[in-house]
Amino acid sequence: MRGGAASARRGLAAVPRGVWALGLVSMCMDLSSELIHSLLPLYMAVGLGASAFVIGIVEGVAEALALVVKVFSGVISDVFFGFHILFSYAVWGLVLLPLRHWSFS
Repeated sequence: MRGGAASARRGLAAVPRGVWALGLVSMCMDLSSELIHSLLPLYMAVGLGASAFVIGIVEGVAEALALVVKVFSGVISDVFFGFHILFSYAVWGLVLLPLRHWSFS
């Protein structure tokens, strides 16, 4: 069983420092956005004196806007920047290529 643990340590140690740094930065960004998202209604109620109705309207508009942007950003990306689709197919092809050789060996 120790061989598996040593192998995992070598695998984690093999990850470049830049990847660890970007992962840490990404985690901090996610943490800060989640904290802001959860504390905003409290700030609006206590700090600004907003009613529950106003907080609900603001939250509803924010959610609706986020969903609309998700839908239309995909359509706009496909229509105006269609070459991204070819790029993603090429990248996935390169990622899956070793699996094809491994499965037939």
